[in-house]
Amino acid sequence: MTTEIGARAAGERLTRRDVRTLSLASLGGALEFYDFVVFVFFTATIAKLFFPPDMPEWLALAQTWGLFAAGYLARPLGGIVMAHFGDLIGRKRMFVFSVFLMAVPTLLIGLMPTYATLGYAAPILLLVFRVLQGAAIGGEAPGAWVFVAEHVPPGRTGLACGMLTGGLTLGILFGSLMALVVNRSFAPEVILDWAWRIPFLAGGVFGLIAMYLRRFLEETPVFEAMRARAELARGLPLAQALRGHWRGVVLSILASWMLTAAIVVLILQAPTLLPKLYPALGPDMPFASVVATLTLTFSAVAVGAGIDRFGLRPMMAIFGIALIAAAYALFTYGADPALLLPVYALTGIAVGAVSIVPTMMVRAFPADVRFSGVSFSYNLAYAVFGAATPPLIQVLITQSPLGPAHYVTAATLVGTAAVFISARKA
Repeated sequence: MTTEIGARAAGERLTRRDVRTLSLASLGGALEFYDFVVFVFFTATIAKLFFPPDMPEWLALAQTWGLFAAGYLARPLGGIVMAHFGDLIGRKRMFVFSVFLMAVPTLLIGLMPTYATLGYAAPILLLVFRVLQGAAIGGEAPGAWVFVAEHVPPGRTGLACGMLTGGLTLGILFGSLMALVVNRSFAPEVILDWAWRIPFLAGGVFGLIAMYLRRFLEETPVFEAMRARAELARGLPLAQALRGHWRGVVLSILASWMLTAAIVVLILQAPTLLPKLYPALGPDMPFASVVATLTLTFSAVAVGAGIDRFGLRPMMAIFGIALIAAAYALFTYGADPALLLPVYALTGIAVGAVSIVPTMMVRAFPADVRFSGVSFSYNLAYAVFGAATPPLIQVLITQSPLGPAHYVTAATLVGTAAVFISARKA
């Protein structure tokens, strides 16, 4: 059974082909992740357009967030199915298919009629499209981490996973920038009339471009070596991962809770939570959010490179402390408009700790079940914690303005312990 990550010498440097592969994979991941998250930036608009006009605003908004959560809940199924075939027939095929499955629903959302034309069929169709998007993203991130990790020498897996993670967060940045441009370029009534479609139409085109780019990528050397030696998993790769590597599954799920909490609370929810707590932050929040996502993107790559140089445990110790400190700083000092920008920028750097999780996960499973093990662990964690975190944070923040920071701290402590245990095993 093949247990190595890369199929080359550990001390080998990245070649020009490696850099090309990492760049194309990261760009494709950014474009696909944009398609998934752009929905969240137009939640209020979608609530007005796809539900009855006489429905209370809070109920329409709640149902729209329910559609967003449906994307999270669909991730495990999509991830399990694509990982199954990724372990059996190849990483590249699923890598290309996942972006196709994301691009088409995104394009259709931008073209579909609203409630005024279709009635209740409109939100039902929107739900179907969100489920398809969730299934696509369920295979995208795990498949991308496995794909890039198996393309580079073992001593460069941290950088590979860091670059891919940076690409995914870049997709969030693209989404926030698109929302900023649309909201500042069009009047609210124009956005409701037709301009809301622009981000989704652009996302569909982005996805098709990403699919085209991925046609130029090659199958991973590790998978090709397994196929040549007839070491491909027989039966259900997921069953083998759960039976023979359950410890890696449990540790990966716990570590993924930290990743989920950092991204959902500090990057996706904070721009909405902070202005509600401190109304004076309203005008500055959109730009600060963009800056935080930008610093996160660079930090994710830097953390990945640091893992290759210093190891998982030292980087986790440093960035675990930084992540906890940043969470409390953001919900304390971020209340001051003069401090919001630098504090949020530093928070983005601390959230770069999320690069540690995929590096740990790809090392936790042997090659024949790696895609299935990583995908199941990551997507199950995201389905549970990703769907539960937003409403839980809404409850916690009514008890204390620091409630979100307490939650991030709990997840970080658990995730840090999981990474330390997994690294010790390795």
